[in-house]
Amino acid sequence: MRHVLMLLAVFILSLTCYSQDQKEFKEEKFVSSSGLSLPYRILFPENYDKTKKYPVVLFLHGAGERGENNESQLVHGSKLFLDPANRKAYPAIVIFPQCPTEGYWGSVSVDRNTLPLTLGFDYSKPITPALQAAIELLQKVSSEEGVDKKRVYVAGLSMGGMGTFEAVYRFPKLFAAAVPICGGADVKAYDKRVSKVPFRVFHGAKDDVVEPTYSREIVAKLKALNVSVEYKEYPDANHNSWDSAFAESDFLSWMFSKRKK
Repeated sequence: MRHVLMLLAVFILSLTCYSQDQKEFKEEKFVSSSGLSLPYRILFPENYDKTKKYPVVLFLHGAGERGENNESQLVHGSKLFLDPANRKAYPAIVIFPQCPTEGYWGSVSVDRNTLPLTLGFDYSKPITPALQAAIELLQKVSSEEGVDKKRVYVAGLSMGGMGTFEAVYRFPKLFAAAVPICGGADVKAYDKRVSKVPFRVFHGAKDDVVEPTYSREIVAKLKALNVSVEYKEYPDANHNSWDSAFAESDFLSWMFSKRKK
């Protein structure tokens, strides 16, 4: 009985923390130039002072978190930024756009009948409406809020990792650094325009959803372009390698120390 009560107490506490996390987000809706309605949540620093200049992060979630209910973004990366210690040590504006149910952050075809997924990247296609809307949202926030435009970052996991690579490819002058996790990119398309953007790439060696080969190949291409890139592959991690990546002690300090050249 005591054990059951303890579990119940932990469950209630987790719900309380979840509810408190929800209150930390300001829920909004953005309409892009193409007319796409993009729900999003935005996290401002505690005691936000618009006269100060804060770094801003565009965080792109994975495919399983698409749809209208962006409260699901409280899992994975958002907890990294919601952590009270991180919010105090690294005050920043963080944007969590919600990819539409049928949308995609990157220009990629996906064969969902296979595991690992068979992915075909093609940046010769037009930018996806979802990614275009996310970039427009980032630009809007950067213009209206207290943003340090030399410290604009993009990070994402899985589908969001793919979107992170493509966001930098299409808007290299916008970002000071990028952190893609368990994603991939169009290796053939990548060129020297991205050479000034440092990357920190993560993947799990046992990923059975998105093969680590996709990260290995784009990292090799980045190195060939003389891009500053760090790659870490966790030998025992599956597709949830973001848990290991977000536990890196210097994850945020590395990112926020980068400034646009």
